[in-house]
Amino acid sequence: MSRTVVVLAAGQGTRMKFPLAKVLHPVLGRPMLAHLLEGLAPLQAERTLVVVGHQAEAVAAVARAYGAETVLQSPQRGTGHALMCCREALASGPEGDVLLVAGDVPLLPVEEVARFWSDFEERGPEASVVGLHLANPFGYGRLIRDTDGALLRIVEERDASSEEKAVTEVNSGVYFFRTPRVLDLLEGLDASNAQNEYYLTDVFARLAERGTPARLFLASDPERWLGINSQPELARATKRLRLDVLDRWMTEGVTVVDPDSTWIEPTVRLGRGVTLHPFVRLCGASVLGDGAEVRSFSCITDSELGEGTLVKEHCVLEATRTAEGCILGPFCRTREGTVLSGRVHLGNFVETKKARLAEGVKANHLSYLGDVTVGAGSNIGAGTITCNYDGVHKHPTVLGERVFVGSDTQLVAPVTVGDGAYIGAGTTVTKDIPAGALAISRVPQKTIEGWAERKKARQEASEPTKTR
Repeated sequence: MSRTVVVLAAGQGTRMKFPLAKVLHPVLGRPMLAHLLEGLAPLQAERTLVVVGHQAEAVAAVARAYGAETVLQSPQRGTGHALMCCREALASGPEGDVLLVAGDVPLLPVEEVARFWSDFEERGPEASVVGLHLANPFGYGRLIRDTDGALLRIVEERDASSEEKAVTEVNSGVYFFRTPRVLDLLEGLDASNAQNEYYLTDVFARLAERGTPARLFLASDPERWLGINSQPELARATKRLRLDVLDRWMTEGVTVVDPDSTWIEPTVRLGRGVTLHPFVRLCGASVLGDGAEVRSFSCITDSELGEGTLVKEHCVLEATRTAEGCILGPFCRTREGTVLSGRVHLGNFVETKKARLAEGVKANHLSYLGDVTVGAGSNIGAGTITCNYDGVHKHPTVLGERVFVGSDTQLVAPVTVGDGAYIGAGTTVTKDIPAGALAISRVPQKTIEGWAERKKARQEASEPTKTR
């Protein structure tokens, strides 16, 4: 039997009260739709169809990134209509099973889904639905059973009677169907309801009337099956996923000093013996090597830290690679293209961009190093700036090995400094410096003795006489 997944991702999500399509809202750094599609991958479905509508191109881009096909629903007239839009795609494929799920369920537990799907395949009903027990079922469709426990119908909140609203067993919005039989079930759906939409849930009443009621599965952890429909629900889902990620890494031996304030996105990878202090954010495709330590209020994005690297407080690292034993910060920023060899030190208020710093380079204070290559063992003094931009183009600066750059130096690119050269403090370098040379561009100091006393005397003489 072939397997097809259909993901409903066409809605706007009006209850989010935000212009972004609901399934594009980020959960721990990635769109909720991305979480769902990645989570469903272990099911090994032959096809995944994503129904798009609101902000269709942006949603389709996420779907295509995970190998899914897209089907346009326009206008959006309910879940039944969404599946109707898939008729042609489903009819063109082989017979098999369909899992239908909303795109706003980023925490969906794939292990339990897989177990339900296997049961569905073995038992052979026409349809199945996953139900949830909720203490507060407000807003969810109620599962109405007969005295024998068979599913009679699913009643939406707006259409439910007071007696039906008292039912605490609700519809998760996750269904299993057979193809092509599900296409026949869609015939005859109408929009005579409070929403003027085609409810897919009406199919289950028709199955009961035919004497082939849908099979019910009951989820063990209802929270993971619930869709996100509001900003508070989005925040709760993000927190749950964040704590799941933290628990997984702490189980692997990572020290997280304060889990309540630490943010690790699912795409991050951590080595053995990593230590994370309070209020650390690790984002994107970041990788921290064995024994790395990140101190409070630092944010690391799409970066790779070598073994034993220490990131001190209040650092921001973006698209950066370090080798082993580097020390960064506090208050350091490294931007895209920064590559640091072993035991490089970048200190407080140092910024780098497209900087390649070789073994043992030190820049400990108040510097900007952009479009620069620095040889091993060089020392960059406080206040050094690479002037790499002429208003139109960026230009490179190249420093050799064991170069000593004095404080308050400006390196006006393009410029090259040879091995072992010295640059005096306060120098503006506009020409290449040979190896072993000293470059200095300061105006000679002039000392005028007694100048301060004479100035004071002139000031007193020029002041008007004070009257008493």
